[in-house]
Amino acid sequence: MIGKLTTYIANNAGFTRYLKNTSWLMAEKILRLLIALSVGVWVTRYLGPEQFGVLSYAQSFVGIFAALSSLGLNDIIIRELVKSQDQKDVILGSSFGLQTLGSTIIMLILTISIFLNDNDALTNKIIIILGLLTFVNSFTVISSYFHSLVQSKYFAVTGLVGVFISALLKIYFILGGYSLIFFVYVLAFDVIFLTAGLIWFYTKSGQSLLAWRFSWKMAMSLLKDAWPLILSGIIVSIYMKIDQVMIKEFMGNSSVGQYSAAVRLSEAWYFIPTIICSSLFPAIINAKIKSEELYMSRLQKLYNLMVVLGAVVILPVLLLSDWMIGILYGEAFSQSAGVLDIHILGSVFVFLGVANQKWFISENFQAYNIICLGFGMVVNVILNIVLIPALGIMGAAYATLISQFVASVLAPVFFKKTRGSFFMMLRALFFVQIFKDRKIV
Repeated sequence: MIGKLTTYIANNAGFTRYLKNTSWLMAEKILRLLIALSVGVWVTRYLGPEQFGVLSYAQSFVGIFAALSSLGLNDIIIRELVKSQDQKDVILGSSFGLQTLGSTIIMLILTISIFLNDNDALTNKIIIILGLLTFVNSFTVISSYFHSLVQSKYFAVTGLVGVFISALLKIYFILGGYSLIFFVYVLAFDVIFLTAGLIWFYTKSGQSLLAWRFSWKMAMSLLKDAWPLILSGIIVSIYMKIDQVMIKEFMGNSSVGQYSAAVRLSEAWYFIPTIICSSLFPAIINAKIKSEELYMSRLQKLYNLMVVLGAVVILPVLLLSDWMIGILYGEAFSQSAGVLDIHILGSVFVFLGVANQKWFISENFQAYNIICLGFGMVVNVILNIVLIPALGIMGAAYATLISQFVASVLAPVFFKKTRGSFFMMLRALFFVQIFKDRKIV
């Protein structure tokens, strides 16, 4: 098997090029995970539930509006750059202008909100700092340029260096007994350093930011294609962040800290299905071209793989959650273990959801994807309102678990065109096809 794979790679230079490109991104993700499980955990333990809750609440509050900054343009930019390299400066300039406009809207919303809420001055200061960083993020359109040229290493290298430096800064601040705001400055450093690195590599490659040109015609064309992604991005932002905002309103910062500590451990693995499904997506598309039978077979195997990977993540966490929380965070975060037990169960639904999104794209059913995510968002908000006052942070965990099942697995059953994916996911969840074929892929 390994010999065949080696021969295949050797005979396919294009495949090798894309594999190397992906390996840079994978390396960056893995390093970020390792640092999150070491330095990030140390920071959480140092800050304690109350201060960590303040930071998590501010990040979640700003994160709800984050989709207005990126406008779902990243993949659209890559597609347009691949198609029309001669229009590079217009595409990048128009995208940058749109994302800057989106950041301006975010800042208006955040500014109004701080006058209407009852947050303390520090929380509002952190919200404003994080909001201002969305303007800096507009320059990450440059990363789309490098992705379009299959040169993701520039993005990854900058990210790797930035992560290493920020880790050292966090350790220095912990050992020096610095306050919460300095860790917020490290978050700002991460964004600014990544942007500066991208600009440096961009100019080093012979390009110039001064050549960028904004075109309303190009901007409208980009928005026309991106609006479903903008809408789904807003839905996902609310879906993923609203629980921590609502916990703050119902229970306070300390409870947010307890909940967020567990969630960060649970969500640390979400990059796995994203990278695997993106890598296997071309094989799914090729199968669709060749035959319907091969297409459906590969889809089923992809769903099977997602369930198995989900189980591999879930089982050790369920067995070791109390020990993990105690070792990583300490006694102060004892409530996080119960949340982790519940929240981690949703991983299998998230993994299936990532795979199912690829099916939506291959069938050109993006509108159904938005509706399914919308179902999940509505269920999540309603359950949080009902369960948090009754069960506390455990209620928020149950709300997330149920809404993830609804959005990823259950919602497709309500539409005739998407019902087939529901049954494939159901077979995967009950290991029907795995036991039948006795193989995963």
